[in-house]
Amino acid sequence: MRVDAPGAAFFDVDGTLTTETTLFRFLEYRFAAEGRPAQAYREERQRLRAMTEAGVCRSRTNRAYFASYARLSAAYVEELAGDWFRSELETGGFLHGSAVAELRRHQAAGEPVVFVSGSFPALLAPLARLLGVDAVLATEPEIVLGHYTGDAALTMIGGSKADALRSWCAGHGVDPAATTAYGDHVSDLPMLRAAGRGVVVGGDRELRAIAAREGWRLLPAPPQAPPTPLPPASLRAAGTLPAPVHH
Repeated sequence: MRVDAPGAAFFDVDGTLTTETTLFRFLEYRFAAEGRPAQAYREERQRLRAMTEAGVCRSRTNRAYFASYARLSAAYVEELAGDWFRSELETGGFLHGSAVAELRRHQAAGEPVVFVSGSFPALLAPLARLLGVDAVLATEPEIVLGHYTGDAALTMIGGSKADALRSWCAGHGVDPAATTAYGDHVSDLPMLRAAGRGVVVGGDRELRAIAAREGWRLLPAPPQAPPTPLPPASLRAAGTLPAPVHH
């Protein structure tokens, strides 16, 4: 990464660089790997969806997502996340080509590229390595003595994304006015406004209307993602997948 880079690019991940939400794709994969019935995943999704529909703020639902991770070994989650990501790539259709092309354009111009995501490092690290990004600013699940507690120490949602962008720029000598930010959801708005240029990827009607007023560029919405690839039950039976480790 060039220290004197003229600018930088900040990318939301879920729904921007990926065609679906990494948090839920991995959760479905994890539940299947642990031998849980499909109904267990649907119930967990409904629990979190009900919080959103009740008006609970996005940061709180982001923290609530980690309840099912309580007492899981961080090493187990990281290893299983690698298996999941490889399955996604093999299946195809997980990455949003238009947004990835933008990322490559910034890299070709010598600009650092940073993920700013409500997802968490175990899921983002494989994608960061694949795309060669310079930093990952993400939600930080609370991990004590190598195990998840079921809570989050930091959520990278809403205003936290703008704060993270400004803090990263301050630490790397980059003028925020020289940066570009990419997002697909109204919760990305603080980050889009903190950057010198905003780019809306797909986005709902409200966000696209704001983009029109701000003069921001629009990218097409990602295509529909294929079904989540699930590990065959035979792999769990054969002991190929890592076993969850609790306290």
